[in-house]
Amino acid sequence: MERLRQSVGLAPALLGISMRYSRTLFEAWVDEAWENIPESIRREFANLVIVVEDEPSEEQLDAANVPPGGTLLGLYEGVPLDKRGWYYQMALPDRITIFQRPLELCAEGDLRQAIYETLWHELAHHLGMDEKQVRAAENRKFGWRE
Repeated sequence: MERLRQSVGLAPALLGISMRYSRTLFEAWVDEAWENIPESIRREFANLVIVVEDEPSEEQLDAANVPPGGTLLGLYEGVPLDKRGWYYQMALPDRITIFQRPLELCAEGDLRQAIYETLWHELAHHLGMDEKQVRAAENRKFGWRE
């Protein structure tokens, strides 16, 4: 999936690519990816919702500092678990968005694995890892090279 990580610079919206899979099927694959996260780890997540959208909005791209023409496969928005203090009460759920069109465009071969890796990446941010820490953890887990 190394090529998946490198190809997110493509702008699927500009290429006019339509989605290949139904939203229902894609969401089932996201659910499957969640179920493939070990239960001992899933129990650590609190006040979190996972949603699927076609592609990132301009606001999401800007907030994530994505350069023009780039895109996102997934996005974590919220307060990481390690930053929540006693004051973190009655808050709306954090949100992980998985973007269907960019994943369909960027995944070479195993879309379900690409969904799993994207969800795993965003869950790591929810746990409090910054991008450098997430990349290092991905290298260990998935055997990716920089």
